[in-house]
Amino acid sequence: MQIKGYPVRLPLDILLVFTANPEDYTARGKIITPLKDRIGSEIRTHYPVELSQGLEITQQEAWTARDPGGDSRVPKYIAEVVEHLAFTAREDKRVDKRSGVSQRLPISVLENAVSNAERRALANHDDTVAPRILDIYSALPAMTGKLELEYEGELKGGDAVAREIIRIAVGKVFDRYFEGVNVNSIVQWFDLGGSLELGETVSAADMVRQLNSIQGLMEKTRALGLTENESDAARASAGEFILEGLYAHRRISRSEQYQFGAEEKKAPARERREERDEKDRERERRRRQFN
Repeated sequence: MQIKGYPVRLPLDILLVFTANPEDYTARGKIITPLKDRIGSEIRTHYPVELSQGLEITQQEAWTARDPGGDSRVPKYIAEVVEHLAFTAREDKRVDKRSGVSQRLPISVLENAVSNAERRALANHDDTVAPRILDIYSALPAMTGKLELEYEGELKGGDAVAREIIRIAVGKVFDRYFEGVNVNSIVQWFDLGGSLELGETVSAADMVRQLNSIQGLMEKTRALGLTENESDAARASAGEFILEGLYAHRRISRSEQYQFGAEEKKAPARERREERDEKDRERERRRRQFN
């Protein structure tokens, strides 16, 4: 400080703290320019370093306990997939690193996923609410609104990038629970011509009946911590997660209408090379005809 032009330094033990309302920040958690100008400095915060830290923050901030009289449960693997979205997006080269990916992304996605699960439970008169991977896909607007894309990402489109991030996140969590688990019987069921369409509005009981038709599928839900006394909503979510995990690793296929089927087998390298050579010869014959 200065007194009549003379600089005076006082040993004051004072801490100045500046706060702001949420609307003073952007959707990505960046401090707006006028606020920075008034403070004269910018304090940079770090993202959660470990997944457990992010899970704790999201669990604290997300509004998931809606109805005190209802039975709403977010399976652990669903919460982990949602949290992996932020970690995966931060590493994706198509996402702008300068804008970053705030912790608000998993918070918003989880809240939207639970809301979609509640809507389905109310429509089907289900007693228990348990989000599924399909509910995370329904929360795409909560992702795309919080992702700033690089040029490559803009060319592909926000929805396509977000879907790919969800697929990668599902694959990571699937590996954590099913590493070393033999799921060949499930894949074989689809390879033999089996197919299954799991719509977003299908009730828990109907989905469990459909999943039970797949050989060995529901037995694998034990790896997710499920017991025989679980509700249909929890079992449906777990069975669908296994299918989504196999789809994430391209062991089976899934259409945009959420119909699961066998993964298209790629032709051997020799066959692909011979097919390309045949196409080249055909183009050469056509060119000579015109000449």
